[in-house]
Amino acid sequence: MTYPGGDYDIIVIGAGHAGSEAALASARIGFKTLLLTINLDSVAMMPCNPSIGGTGKGHLVREIDALGGEMGKNIDATMIQCKMLNTAKGPAVHSLRAQADKKAYQFRMKEVIENQENLLLKQQEATEIIVEDGKITGVMVNTGAVYSCKAAIICSGTYLKGRIIIGDVQYDGGPNGLFPAMYLSESLIKNGIELQRFKTGTPARVDAKTLDYSKMIIQEGDDQIVPFSFETDSIKIDQVPCYLTYTNPQTHQIINANIERSPLYTGEVVGIGPRYCPSIETKVMRFHDKERHQIFMEPEGLNTNEIYVQGMSSCLPEDVQIALYRTVPGMEKVEFMRSAYAIEYDCIHPTRLKPSLESKAVAGLFFAGQINGTSGYEEAGAQGLIAGINASLYLRGEQPVIIDRSEGYIGVLIDDIITKGIDEPYRMMTSRAEYRLLLRQDNADLRLTEIGHRVGLIGESRYQKFLEKKEQIKQEISRLNQVIVKPNQENNAVLRSLGSSEILHGLSIGELIRRPEVKYQQTAVFDPERPVLHWSVVEQVEVQIKYEGYIKKQLQQVEQFKKLEHKLIPTDLDYPQIGGLRIEAAEKLQEIKPLSIGQASRISGVSPADISVLLIALEQRRRSGDQKGTDNE
Repeated sequence: MTYPGGDYDIIVIGAGHAGSEAALASARIGFKTLLLTINLDSVAMMPCNPSIGGTGKGHLVREIDALGGEMGKNIDATMIQCKMLNTAKGPAVHSLRAQADKKAYQFRMKEVIENQENLLLKQQEATEIIVEDGKITGVMVNTGAVYSCKAAIICSGTYLKGRIIIGDVQYDGGPNGLFPAMYLSESLIKNGIELQRFKTGTPARVDAKTLDYSKMIIQEGDDQIVPFSFETDSIKIDQVPCYLTYTNPQTHQIINANIERSPLYTGEVVGIGPRYCPSIETKVMRFHDKERHQIFMEPEGLNTNEIYVQGMSSCLPEDVQIALYRTVPGMEKVEFMRSAYAIEYDCIHPTRLKPSLESKAVAGLFFAGQINGTSGYEEAGAQGLIAGINASLYLRGEQPVIIDRSEGYIGVLIDDIITKGIDEPYRMMTSRAEYRLLLRQDNADLRLTEIGHRVGLIGESRYQKFLEKKEQIKQEISRLNQVIVKPNQENNAVLRSLGSSEILHGLSIGELIRRPEVKYQQTAVFDPERPVLHWSVVEQVEVQIKYEGYIKKQLQQVEQFKKLEHKLIPTDLDYPQIGGLRIEAAEKLQEIKPLSIGQASRISGVSPADISVLLIALEQRRRSGDQKGTDNE
């Protein structure tokens, strides 16, 4: 029996990392929002790594923060260790990664949600979406309540028909021992949304008292912590160390002897797993020439003995797991607190989404996070934020926010999944971004804060500080290019001490900073009138000066990219009727319905020759007098 549960503007299903960002965004923009979760204890839960950030992922967190999201602030407030990765390489691939106190992370995010105006959090399982005339109108929950809405965002993570796998022990379940969502899948299928089956996994959590850290290599955090949020000025904490150890031939021998007991190799696991985060048995079988694999001991918090054993994800039977873990140096007497497991779940085909993350099948229905076939908290949070923004703009009758590939990693992520499609859980990496020198984590605010302010997620106070920072960067770069260093003995002695060549004629400080070996701070000796600037301004000044030539080249590439993105394609174009298009290309184009020539060119199965045919067809259509949506140049 059903009953009316109440009226809302936007309903968000799922309160993980995607759902939290989505609900906060829509509520902060001003819409009455209902956030449904299968369990209040699962809000912003970390069922896998107790960490935020990492290579490529740190970029996403910085972008979430620049747009007005919460993830960066939350990890800044709850981290127990922080490191900047890839510092031996260029700034384009520098990535922040922080260990979180996972319970503190959950509790703070839940507190923020509970105290957000326009937002109500409820523990109820969504079982059905209500669709009328092709539009979402409500959501039914397991108690029989029907909540009406004008838009909805599904952020169901790995809960849809979740199935836990530990060897031959298999049962319906969600992550971390929570209940799965067993009914919503049928409702989605009934409304024309196709599903596929993916898999992910997690390692055991072990008792810190049973580890011998003296046999491992300590991994400390950075002395100087760089915050994730542009609003956090500094972080001072007593950091907790992690530890590094390795598998060995004995570990691999146990896996090889028991591989037939792994559901991954018996065919019992039908879901497709992540390529870039494989189980330990997959690593041993795939890289049989390697004698060892890295294993990291990561504390799950300040008030627990649980240790996350990064690198040993598995779905082998528990007895095999214990045996192979105990072959690792420092883990000879290890005791499990939670066994490793794999989880299979339903997700959608993201090519059925618009760039706004709205469903092509149901108006007003948006999807974000692992239900879109991605993996990772950061990917989920980024999509949730964009879905929350765009669901709000949908209700306003305004154009959606679409960040393109030249503007942010968020744009790369969304464009990849909706255009190229996925055949395995998607993970963000810096190598996926062709304009990564422009999309650095250090300049995410310069790229995206304007958008966050425009949609209503960046307040006036923060926006004014942002404008001041932009102006300070501009003025300092201009000033440094005008301050001339004279070629005298004293100045050349300083340059020699920096490992740099002497100057024979006057050079600006800007020209000196362009030298790889010369840092901004080291040139202060030539610059007695230098202003005192915030470290984040100094960082931008140095990067922009030092990489000016490369940045200009990449901006030229972006200009060419934009031309193709601006060549729009009519939404009513019938691709199978275009003569000269290969059958595969016509089918893919008809399925995805790209918005532009640029997007069409990135579809798997569409060749440059197909694009040429498409351009000719669009020109013929233009000449025939029907120019609807073909070009906005």
